[in-house]
Amino acid sequence: MNYKRYFLTSESVTEGHPDKVCDLISDSILDACLEQDSESRVAVETFISNGQVNIAGQITTNATIDIESITREVLKNVGYDSAKFNMDYKTCKINVNITKQSNDIAIGVDDGGAGDQGIMFGYACVETENLMPYAIDTA
Repeated sequence: MNYKRYFLTSESVTEGHPDKVCDLISDSILDACLEQDSESRVAVETFISNGQVNIAGQITTNATIDIESITREVLKNVGYDSAKFNMDYKTCKINVNITKQSNDIAIGVDDGGAGDQGIMFGYACVETENLMPYAIDTA
């Protein structure tokens, strides 16, 4: 057999990194929905830069959540509390563009379950001694 070799690169970032903060905001929105409605469907993306937080996506839920308050709490807990970081939880602008899940996606999820594109690295696997995925462990 003729196997093709390739390199895979990976990066691991810590709590204050903008990518991690964005994930934490999106995850916190999901958690808030699930606390009130275990059948919530949440697909939220977050982008932060220069004193602004942009949150967009689709949420279908019976939960009542305050996305701006959730976002400010996450930023506060991470330590974004000063203009010197170019992000202050008290004064940053938060833009929210959330709609309900489209009917086409809802039908697909009803039939086949949740899905998305991409390579996902998670936790608690047997690839390494510390149970972290190999890509995270070596990054």
